[in-house]
Amino acid sequence: MATECGKCGPGYPSPLEAMKGPREEIVYLPCIYRNTNTEAPDYLATVDVDPKSPQYCQVIHRLPMPHLKDELHHSGWNTCSSCFGDSTKSRTKLLLPSLISSRIYVVDVGTEPRAPKLHKVVEPKDIHAKCDLGYLHTTHCLASGEVMISSLGDPKGNGKGGFVLLDGETFEVKGTWERPGGAAPMGYDFWYQPRHNVMVSTEWAAPNVLQDGFNPADVEAGLYGNHLHVWDWQRHERVQTLTLQDGLIPLEIRFLHNPAADQGFVGCALSSNIQRFYKNEGGTWSVEKVIQVPPKKVKGWMLPEMPGLITDILLSLDDHFLYFSNWLHGDLRQYDISDPQRPRLTGQLFLGGSIVKGGPVQVLEDQELNSQPEPLVVKGKQVAGGPQMIQLSLDGKRLYVTTSLYSAWDKQFYPDLIREGSVMLQIDVDTVTGGLKLNPNFLVDFGKEPLGPALAHELRYPGGDCSSDIWL
Repeated sequence: MATECGKCGPGYPSPLEAMKGPREEIVYLPCIYRNTNTEAPDYLATVDVDPKSPQYCQVIHRLPMPHLKDELHHSGWNTCSSCFGDSTKSRTKLLLPSLISSRIYVVDVGTEPRAPKLHKVVEPKDIHAKCDLGYLHTTHCLASGEVMISSLGDPKGNGKGGFVLLDGETFEVKGTWERPGGAAPMGYDFWYQPRHNVMVSTEWAAPNVLQDGFNPADVEAGLYGNHLHVWDWQRHERVQTLTLQDGLIPLEIRFLHNPAADQGFVGCALSSNIQRFYKNEGGTWSVEKVIQVPPKKVKGWMLPEMPGLITDILLSLDDHFLYFSNWLHGDLRQYDISDPQRPRLTGQLFLGGSIVKGGPVQVLEDQELNSQPEPLVVKGKQVAGGPQMIQLSLDGKRLYVTTSLYSAWDKQFYPDLIREGSVMLQIDVDTVTGGLKLNPNFLVDFGKEPLGPALAHELRYPGGDCSSDIWL
């Protein structure tokens, strides 16, 4: 998958070179059975997304994990474009950290990309003993050859935002990335930018708070995150904590892909806004709100006001467009970020959600829409849930979407997802003037899986993508 060159490592020399990479042909995504009606292990699905293939839109392989109720969630690589200059490295292993069991599965996707196999299991006891961390989330590969995985908590489920370091060859647990006693009070996602000697991490909540469902009283009690943590990349120390004004539950964080950039964006789920973080002249960091999705006044829902709930964000590799999903309202959005301080809405598409016509929720007051959106039917299937995880093709012209957030929250907010299973959709993107259009011929229906409806989550391409790779 690397650019043609005699001594290249994995990935691409730059984000703009990555845009010229090959079209995606297969996608890997974890499928979850925890909190569903199926007693079976979570598994890694391989989906054929090549329009020329006779197996287009089909799950062509399933790799079940050896344990039950892990809650696979996000995934990452043994190595990526941060090691492009090292020809001894190759992107052959996909790491699947478990959000609930804290187990890490290392999957061999190099030997037979269309039929991955299990390479190694890192047991929770190793992570607990060497790191005093658990409830694992984001995986990034480092230029050092190591792999770093963020945590939400300690082994008992209290909040603890630390980072597990694995050897990138043996996948042995080496300890924590941060210095002893230096973890943040909460954790979730992170992104690093070595040219500015910085990493920034986000907060969801303590595992004990979020794992069984969402309780609004926990928000009132201050148990959900509203901070960004700024770390010195070389010293492995937290140097600044930014309190987000009106920024509850900052989840996915993205620096601009340009490795010289000193700014990026974070999606704040509960307050449904996008905040821009940036470096000041003095070397400290600041944050400002640049997009706000207004809540809708509703009847027939758990609260009188429904937030959009921004759950995933992406930046195109040329740093031209920002995409995010409003999991509750049900829309996917595209913004032109040529001026990062003033994002401009260029595309919006409703793909299910909680406010569709004919559903239990009645919208009483809406600052954006004149009427409730129609339910989404693709190839005869009415889509349950709302747009959640998103992945963009390297050239920026296709966006893939899945509809599950996290099994316990799926069960609470979208009971139909548990009965019907999630789906994977594909959106055609106008990369010139902006715009989003559903591909009506693309549907992967995880409601028809052999063992019962499954909840499919984050998407990865074998050659890396705009949320897995970081450039130095």
